[in-house]
Amino acid sequence: MSDASMSDAGSEVAGREVASRMAEAARTWLDSLDADQRTVAAGPPPGADGEAERTRWFYTPTDHGGLTFHRQRPAQHRMVMRLVASGLSEAGYTTVATVLGLENVLDRVEGFSVNWGRERSRDPGMYYLRVFGEPGGPRPWGWRFGGHHVSLNYLVVDGRVAASTPCFLGADPAASPLLGGATLRPLGTAEDLARELVRSLRPELAARAVLLTRAPNDIVAGNSARIDDRVVLRSELWHPGQHTPDGAENPATGLYGANRQALALTPAPKGVPGAELDAPQRELLRALLGTYLDRVPDGVSPLPRYADPAALDAVHLAWAGSTTAGEPHYYRLQGPRLLIEWTNVHRGVNHAHAVWRDPETDFGGDVLAAHHAAHHAR
Repeated sequence: MSDASMSDAGSEVAGREVASRMAEAARTWLDSLDADQRTVAAGPPPGADGEAERTRWFYTPTDHGGLTFHRQRPAQHRMVMRLVASGLSEAGYTTVATVLGLENVLDRVEGFSVNWGRERSRDPGMYYLRVFGEPGGPRPWGWRFGGHHVSLNYLVVDGRVAASTPCFLGADPAASPLLGGATLRPLGTAEDLARELVRSLRPELAARAVLLTRAPNDIVAGNSARIDDRVVLRSELWHPGQHTPDGAENPATGLYGANRQALALTPAPKGVPGAELDAPQRELLRALLGTYLDRVPDGVSPLPRYADPAALDAVHLAWAGSTTAGEPHYYRLQGPRLLIEWTNVHRGVNHAHAVWRDPETDFGGDVLAAHHAAHHAR
């Protein structure tokens, strides 16, 4: 057996082990729920009439759909976090746990004063879990965990993790002081590596990488279920009937006309491809990819794909805004089966959004379709 075949086989085994841990954790949680809790916590199987619900996602402090921490006992909280941990690497889990805790920090930053008509607006208890289908059974199943600045979405088909995107993490504040002069920056490396990479480009490449001198207000694809060139409105980032942001019917990016076109998502990636980077820059690019793709465990992460030079060649870097630290900026990495977006604009450039998506199989749609086609063909 070749080294590549052995690696693929090892990844297959690891991926099935992850799916098994997910199923056991999800079953344990569901079994702990009373009838009223389960009504809210359990969604229809993937591919059923409720598919629109499974592919609806948010990253704002709004109703993500599912059972909140508030409606659970402490022992059930632990079960939720055990399921969350099953879908993440150790570093990914630590980052997610930190983002949840930042709700308390943000509340202090805002003087404990934000009021959106609910008992607490910046609320670490307002994170939601919903399981779709029967964990570990013969049919596809999945789960979603989300709240402010977190959206984790998984699909399991035929005993393996078939999709782990969209995978969104944010941080507000993006940087917070710690004792001893240290700084808490949960997503800091994803910012620093990207800036180092774009600033290392020779002038002609930099001119192609920087698509716009102004940064958008938010990620371009927003919370769309499918990646396309549709303009996402600010109102769409919030559940209907909950808090409505100012300028709700404006584009989430705040861009119009030629500026919007400059950053529009197109099938052919914009920016500079990895093929035109030198060896140190390619190392920076792969390390930057790791800050996103290593959120999930070995066997699920596609990062090993980029050990192939041809795969790294096809990843394009695009930037908008200033390349100076502390000034508003945006970047994206785009290539086959890859879209990564980052923005840090608001709250004095101290509010970061960072999302990893797979344009071909977000939510596992293509894998799910193939499974059902094969099942019905028998």
